Amino acid sequence: MSKLKYEVKNEEAGIKLREYLKKNAQLSTRLIKGAAMQGRIEVNNKVQKLNYVLKENDIIGFEVNKEESQNIEPEKMDLEIVYEDSDLIVANKSPGIVVHPTKSYPYGTLANGLIYYFREKGEDCIVRLVSRLDMDTSGLIIIAKNQFSHMALARDMQKEEFEKSYLALVHGNIKASEGTIDLPIYRPTDDSIKRIVDERGQKSITHFKVIESFNKGDLVRLTLETGRTHQIRVHLSHLGHPIFGDSLYGVEDDSNLIKRQALHAFRLVFPHPRTGKLIELESNLPEDMKELIKEISR
Repeated sequence: MSKLKYEVKNEEAGIKLREYLKKNAQLSTRLIKGAAMQGRIEVNNKVQKLNYVLKENDIIGFEVNKEESQNIEPEKMDLEIVYEDSDLIVANKSPGIVVHPTKSYPYGTLANGLIYYFREKGEDCIVRLVSRLDMDTSGLIIIAKNQFSHMALARDMQKEEFEKSYLALVHGNIKASEGTIDLPIYRPTDDSIKRIVDERGQKSITHFKVIESFNKGDLVRLTLETGRTHQIRVHLSHLGHPIFGDSLYGVEDDSNLIKRQALHAFRLVFPHPRTGKLIELESNLPEDMKELIKEISR
């Protein structure tokens, strides 16, 4: 199902096609303009210009798919696909995997594997990341299969029903069983990888709840209200409870316990871009974090 369809109601008649698509269908100007230039917008099965004046019961057809290419080398990879349809795909990323090719990591990324996966299925998709995860953070990540779904998902990330929740294993036991961390996050210099809590920074809000306490640490659920770079890692470190294995924001070498930061994106809730129906997905705690729990329970 690649075409969006809309039926013009009585109260919507008399407005131009461009206005309907932007205000009523909530499509972006860029998406509308590109589709119009390529003849992918129809009214009653006939390609129409954007200044066409709509009438009651007109049927608008908006073709989502188009020919696209991306300079990413396809690589066969074992992918754990949690959800998939014609508009999007959700993968459960393993730790140690870079999401998208960079100069340092041109191959072996999640995007390389996805391009191969799409080609094997005969789908002419490119990789459009809706969410991102650090190389050493595991868990659920959303990839849009077309420009429409990418636009809609990016737009809806600001809605209350869009939930991104993580599980982390942190040093020590947090005094409060749950709460909200509302502290601005700042990048000290343009070339700095590390972020800090500083009043000059962007507003950053993380909600937390201690799921279970152990002898040497806590298992904490964290839900993002904002999505700043390294937000969870910065906030927890600032509280004095850095994540186990976090070499950038931690206070000691945990490499004997876990080889990466013990952070897992375990839950996603979001409205489907086409239907608006809420999709709820979860993934289990990875084995290295389960093993770490055994260690910090002693």
